[in-house]
Amino acid sequence: MENKSLKQIIANRLEKLDKIRQLGVNPYPYEFNITHSTSEITKDNIDQNVSVAGRVMSLRKMGKAAFANIQDEKGRVQLYIARDDVGENNYNLFKLVDIGDFIGINGAVFITKTDAITVKAESVTILSKNLRPIPDVKEKDGEKYNSVSDKELRYRKRYLDMIINPETKNNYITRFKMINSIREFLNKSGYIEVETPVLQPVYGGANAKPFKTFHNALDQEFFLRIATELYLKQLIVGGFEKVYEMSKDFRNEGIDRSHNPEFTMLEFYQAYSDYNFMMDFVEEMFKKIAEDLGVKKISWDGNDINLTKKFARKTMDELIKEHTGHSIDLTDSKAVFDVCDKLDLKVKKTDSLAKMIDEIMRRKVEPNLINPTYVINHPVEISPLAKVNRDGDSEFTERFELFIAGMEFANGFSELNDPIDQRKRFEDQSAKKESGDEEAFPVDENFLEAIEIGMPPTAGVGIGIDRLVMLFIDTRWIRDAIIFPTLKSLK
Repeated sequence: MENKSLKQIIANRLEKLDKIRQLGVNPYPYEFNITHSTSEITKDNIDQNVSVAGRVMSLRKMGKAAFANIQDEKGRVQLYIARDDVGENNYNLFKLVDIGDFIGINGAVFITKTDAITVKAESVTILSKNLRPIPDVKEKDGEKYNSVSDKELRYRKRYLDMIINPETKNNYITRFKMINSIREFLNKSGYIEVETPVLQPVYGGANAKPFKTFHNALDQEFFLRIATELYLKQLIVGGFEKVYEMSKDFRNEGIDRSHNPEFTMLEFYQAYSDYNFMMDFVEEMFKKIAEDLGVKKISWDGNDINLTKKFARKTMDELIKEHTGHSIDLTDSKAVFDVCDKLDLKVKKTDSLAKMIDEIMRRKVEPNLINPTYVINHPVEISPLAKVNRDGDSEFTERFELFIAGMEFANGFSELNDPIDQRKRFEDQSAKKESGDEEAFPVDENFLEAIEIGMPPTAGVGIGIDRLVMLFIDTRWIRDAIIFPTLKSLK
C-alpha cells in the first residue's frame, strides 16, 4: 500500500481531535495517576489492577477489540482493549486513538496464549493527541509514513530519534550515570564543586578561538569561555584546596567526529599536588567509572581496550620516533618542519611550533594510541600554563595528555605558579596573537595579579566529558554523545 501524504495524515488527525472534543473529552488533560511503569509490570502482577501510561507505538484494531503497545521511559507493555470491558462510550473514544498518542490505561494484568504480559483495559484515557505522524512507525499493517534512518534528521530531531531508537535514550542514561560517577568520585575525594563565569572579559586557559558577544548594559565585549582554568586557579589562591567544575565551554572552531563547538568539560585542581599525583588520580577515576557502569572491557575498531591495567606513560618525542621513525628536537621549529615535510604533512614554515607538533601527533601518533597512554614531556611553547620539568630541563614541562582509542581524553599538568614566568609566557602568547595566531590568548592581568598574591603548588586536569561518553557508548561520533549537537541551520 502506498504511503499516505503527510498533509492527509495530519488532516485526518485533526478531524479525530475535533471528534474527541465533540464527545466532551479534553484531549490534553492535566494529569494521570500511574501505579506502575511498563518495566514494573511482570508476571508477579497477574490479576492485579495497575494504572500505566505511555505513547502508543503499535496498534491493531479488530472491530470490537484491539491490541496496542505503549512505550514509556522504561520500556513497553502490551494492552488489550475490548468494547465489552471498557464500555461502548469509552471504546468509541479509543477508536479515535492513533499511533503516537499518549494514553493512560487502568486494568488487570494477564498472560496471553502466546505468553505475553498484557494489561486488560477497564478504562482508556487520552492524554495527548498526536497530530504529526512518527517516522518509521506503522500506521496500519503494511503501511508506513516514512523512515528516520537519516543521521542528520536524527540529530536535528532528537525527540524522534529517542522515540524510535531506544538505544539513543539508553546512551544518555549512560551519560547521566557516568557524570554521576565522576561527581561522586570527586566529592568523596574532598573536592568542592564550584561555578565560574561563562561570559569572560578576557579568555584563556587553552589555545582556541573564542566566540565573541557584547553586553549592552556594560557597553563591553565579552567572550564565551574556552576553559574554566584561570578562574578555578584563582579559587586555589583564595584558599580552596580541591575544586572542580563540570561546565559548558565554547570554542569557535571546526566540527568533526570528535569536536563540537559547545562541549562539556570537567576541570579540577588540587593544591600541594603535582602531575604525577594527577596521573594516578585520573587513572583511578577512569577505573571507577568503568566499574560503576559495569564495563570491564571496551571493544574499539576490533581492538580490546583494557581499563584495568596500569596506564602507559611515554614521552612525546619517544612516541614520535616510535611511530614515524624520526628522532626530533621538539623545541626546534625548523627541525619539526623538516620532519613534517618528510612525512608529507600539510604545514607551512610560518606555522607555529604548536600547530606543526599537533599535525605530527594527530596524523601519525594518536591513531595508534588505543590502550590508555599518558603522553608526557611537552615543550614549553605549547604548554604556557605548566611548570617546567623539575630535572632542570627548562625546554619541557610537567604536562600530560591521556589518549585512549586514538583520542585525547585528559590534559593536565603541574600548574605554573611563578608569576614572573607566567607573565612572560602570557606575553609570548599575546605576541603570537598579534602576529596572527588566532588560537593564542591575551594577557590576563586579573589572573596574574591573583598569582602574585601567591598560589601554592597545584596540579590540574581537564577532561572532555563528551568524548568520555563516546568511549563508553561505543560511538565514533561526538554528535551521538551530545543530546542536541551543534548543526548548521537549514535554509
